[in-house]
Amino acid sequence: MRTPLIALLLVAAVLQPVPGAADVSANAVCFLFCDTLDPSRTGQEIFPVPEKNLNGRRLVLHVSDVDGMAWGSIDNGVTGDSVWLDRSWDGGATWEGLLGKASIPSTWTGTRTLMYNVSDPRNHRRGLVRACGDAGGVGCTDWVYPTVCDVRCDRTDAGQANGDLQPVPSTSLSGRVIRLHVDQNGMAWGSTESGTQGDEIWLDRSWDSGATWPDGSSLGRVSVPAGAAGTRTTMFATRDPRGRLYGGAVRACGRAVTGQNGACTAWSRPAPTRAGAAADALLYSYDPYPGWWPSSWWNSAATLTTLIDHGDPAYDWVIARTFDQNKGVFAAGVRSSDAIEGNFVSRAIDDSAWWGLAWIAAYDRTGQQRYLAMATTIANYVHQYWDTGTCGGGVWWNRERTYKNAVTAGLYLRLTASVHNRTPGDTVWQQRTRTAATWFLGSGMINSANLVNDGLTADCRNNGQTVWTYNQGLAIGGLVEAWRATGDGTLLAAARRLADAALTGLTRDGVLTESCDLGQNTCDDNQKQFKGIFSRYLTDLASVTGATTYTSFAQRQADSIWTRDRDNLNRTGQRWAGGSPNQVDWRTQASGLGALVAA
Repeated sequence: MRTPLIALLLVAAVLQPVPGAADVSANAVCFLFCDTLDPSRTGQEIFPVPEKNLNGRRLVLHVSDVDGMAWGSIDNGVTGDSVWLDRSWDGGATWEGLLGKASIPSTWTGTRTLMYNVSDPRNHRRGLVRACGDAGGVGCTDWVYPTVCDVRCDRTDAGQANGDLQPVPSTSLSGRVIRLHVDQNGMAWGSTESGTQGDEIWLDRSWDSGATWPDGSSLGRVSVPAGAAGTRTTMFATRDPRGRLYGGAVRACGRAVTGQNGACTAWSRPAPTRAGAAADALLYSYDPYPGWWPSSWWNSAATLTTLIDHGDPAYDWVIARTFDQNKGVFAAGVRSSDAIEGNFVSRAIDDSAWWGLAWIAAYDRTGQQRYLAMATTIANYVHQYWDTGTCGGGVWWNRERTYKNAVTAGLYLRLTASVHNRTPGDTVWQQRTRTAATWFLGSGMINSANLVNDGLTADCRNNGQTVWTYNQGLAIGGLVEAWRATGDGTLLAAARRLADAALTGLTRDGVLTESCDLGQNTCDDNQKQFKGIFSRYLTDLASVTGATTYTSFAQRQADSIWTRDRDNLNRTGQRWAGGSPNQVDWRTQASGLGALVAA
């Protein structure tokens, strides 16, 4: 019989003061919570390993998978008996001991530890945890969770593979051939051939892109049997959804009994699907404790929107985490160079609107009213900067009212129409949508080639500045959503004109190309994400028109990224047509994911 959580909590409340989450060491692991969380705050209580009978005492490991944390308890004991957790980052070879150690005080028969994180997705480490106690002798439960499970679990026979892909070239070793194999479920295995009895093959698995592999060395190590020239390992998972570790890298390694001693293939992240592989690589850069992609504020909003577009339920926790950790107030320099004043708003009106669109996407994905309420709050804030006194309308780019530009105009149109389309009985936002669409089309920002320049001059003329792909995309997306809000077919026709112009005017050899992609230019952190935003809104237009021109274009972008702008770890760069100098970071990754989702 398990110790009920409520009983443990009542005992603990009387036994002794319990340190709070603030009492965290410098080495504490932080994920959804930091180490030393009180079990009264757990979201779940399960018992994945058997309890341990320790000289008549009951030693129990409690786990909350929804929190990613564990705690230990001991009861049926006497004064002085103790319980703690051990946590290992190398598969149980070594461990941090005595975590949360608690002793039973006089007059009581049990106690428990505080909660500790099982894994560390923030630092790309997979942990094991066990409960240990000292009651006339030391004993421990089994470790939790030594086996990684995704669609299938570690050590599944390779005969059950769903396909056989070889993502990197084989390597040779004294005439032997060593291959890395993966299947459509992201399971991996290694094989060796053209060898002899005693040759060995194994996998290494790394959660930090191949930098280290302390818990994943020599997985499935097996020798070539007598009379055979080769063999293969069992399969191992490369994603750990329970531990929120995605896109583990693997390589196949072998040892020959003669000649050279050992060799390995290159590291690779399996790619069961293109978008899924890109999303796994993108999650590598998400910091779950502050709940964003450090360190770009509006880019994080646009990236979250792209992840939501991808639609994998394994990432749904990121939506709530980002919302809960960032809806408050932050001083300048913490999230942005500007202060964030609560409810995701700042002096940068465009930054605020990006977050509004992110919460529209979150509402569409989850149906949770809090996201629509936040989007509406942000839309009301942005609307404060609609000003007919300059240029007859339009929203200012910043609180200082220095510039009316295309990005803020497109964001406002999309956000306003989105709020209307999700607010039953609304007429206010609908009228604002009509007004915004009319103003935008007549503002002069759209040039004679149907391309959107960056903004207006002080005397309300097109400033002739760069046509960025995201301005073109936001104009298309804003007009499509405004058409949904008003039923005005001229808006959809305008969106098509802008899209048709972009397919020729913003491409090179059929591939979407930013001006900063050309020659020896490089793109800044903002520009790195522009093309993925265009892809999102072109896809929206394709969905309502059914135009194969747009779907074919989207497929061409995805194919080019996949074949010319992706490495073995599924990281995508700035130049979708390939070439150098190329830039690769989480912003280019989000942009590439936007194109892969669109295809």
